Amino acid sequence: MKSEKPLGGRIFTIPFTIFFIIALISLYFLGKRFVLGLGAVTNLNDGYPWGIWITYDVVVGTAFACGGYATALLIYVFNKREYHPLMKSAILTSLLGYTMSSVAVFLDVGRYWQLYNIFLPWYGNVNSVLFEVALCIAVYTFVLWFEFAPTILAKFNLEKLQAALNKIMFILIALGVLLPTMHQSSLGSLMIVAGHKLYPLWWSSFLPLLYLISAVMMGYAVVMVESSISTLRYKLPDETEILGKIAKVLALLAGIFLVLRICDIALRGHFELIFKGDLLGNIFIIENVLLIVPVCMLAIPSNRKKPRVLFLSALSMMFSGGLLRFNSYLVGFNPGNGWHYFPAAPEIIITLGIIAIEIMVYIWCIKRLPVFQKA
Repeated sequence: MKSEKPLGGRIFTIPFTIFFIIALISLYFLGKRFVLGLGAVTNLNDGYPWGIWITYDVVVGTAFACGGYATALLIYVFNKREYHPLMKSAILTSLLGYTMSSVAVFLDVGRYWQLYNIFLPWYGNVNSVLFEVALCIAVYTFVLWFEFAPTILAKFNLEKLQAALNKIMFILIALGVLLPTMHQSSLGSLMIVAGHKLYPLWWSSFLPLLYLISAVMMGYAVVMVESSISTLRYKLPDETEILGKIAKVLALLAGIFLVLRICDIALRGHFELIFKGDLLGNIFIIENVLLIVPVCMLAIPSNRKKPRVLFLSALSMMFSGGLLRFNSYLVGFNPGNGWHYFPAAPEIIITLGIIAIEIMVYIWCIKRLPVFQKA
């Protein structure tokens, strides 16, 4: 009989120590940011008001953190209960990803002390896509904490609180499906208004739909990568069969995404830009090759039974989805008037620090909380 238990073991291993050192270094630059302001640690300007903190930690990071959302769609919307063993670990990665994204927003805004205003109705601009994104991400982060709370309560044997929370879990699950659907599509809507400033290969009136599909794809890909690494590293029960089923869904979604995107580009008359031979065209090709190759691999049933193929295909799709969002928000975006942006070293270090903290908390959670099933 399988049950969810802490994996146990030492926390301060060599990898954990490396992440800890990176996090400590980033704290110095975080202090500098709050004492001296954004200009002291970033290369942000009026042409590029957001850089890698928003682009990676929010736009890309929240998509990577859609594992819980994507898995919930299968389990609770399509009633595929066989995927339930993946749910807790998927919720954990979503929780950490969205929490760190919220931290990144706190770092990035100039008047961070007024962030609470997004919760005050009289300050809300209901016509603003950015307001909807900010509010949905904030609320969804709270929802994820409540969804993961039973795992924390189980650690301390607080059964009555667990039972009380389980009674309202259906509401949290409904919100957990609704909120990401709203803000992931809205992240695409944000770049529709960029118009001619966004290179035609990444601009589309279908951006909300493309961003939503890519978020679900990236969620499944992260679940597959996380499960593969955890199974190998901690000798957990083999999940190749269930991951193979997810891979089939992932390949189908990716195929639909590719058809929609290529047809849209062709119908808008920009297909020749792909093969123009310039930097942006080549980056677009790389982005899509990273998606096409795993789709072809996963379309073969025998490949969906091979752990190595599942892992590499999912990893490739993660990179492809990440590139799509980086290209839309930074690489393919040209504000004009000679504006240029490349992240400053402190920006990169702080981003690495946020990632390091996320990984450290994840390691602590799986070793001290009942997240994974053990034989």
